[in-house]
Amino acid sequence: MIEGLDGSGKATLTGPLVSALQERGARTATLAFPRYDDDVHAELARDALYGRLGDLAESVHGMALLFALDRRAAAPVLRELLADHDVVLVDRYVASNAAYSAARLDQDAAGEVVGWVRELETGRFAIPVPDHQLLLATPHAVAAERAQRRAAADPGRQRDAYESDDPLQRRTDAVYRELAATSWLSPWTVLEGETDTGALAAALVR
Repeated sequence: MIEGLDGSGKATLTGPLVSALQERGARTATLAFPRYDDDVHAELARDALYGRLGDLAESVHGMALLFALDRRAAAPVLRELLADHDVVLVDRYVASNAAYSAARLDQDAAGEVVGWVRELETGRFAIPVPDHQLLLATPHAVAAERAQRRAAADPGRQRDAYESDDPLQRRTDAVYRELAATSWLSPWTVLEGETDTGALAAALVR
């Protein structure tokens, strides 16, 4: 699972990492959340983030539930991918829901909502628990600048309510780092600066 702020470089890392894994003979697959174009729950979450569903986006638990339901719907596909491949790289997963929800409520990684997200997704919904999680610990200012450039380059891709909330992004970054430090759900690797995809691939297929 690859986690990080908006603009941290998750999609940019995925391609080279897949290539490095395949060079080592690993059967790989990729998946990304939220699945805005493939799941009605994710579609509703996107509409809420752009202010198209009244005050829904104000509900932290309501938004977290929509993102969780997207993963619940994708769980059968994810299980098939895990059964047929050596490595499945997922862009955003349960930790993303936990980090953003905690940040919105001004809680840390030990807060109530992190436990609630964990119980909802891995308990009640029984989605697969990650074997390993990668945190792209890109400096917040760098990630924000990338997100702004991405939005400017694509007139149809305005930043949503989470992406444009600078204090929220800062708090989310702090929660992500706490989750990684406590090995939340599984072991984490924190990637600072330039990433050696070859070395990372070798570590993932040991």
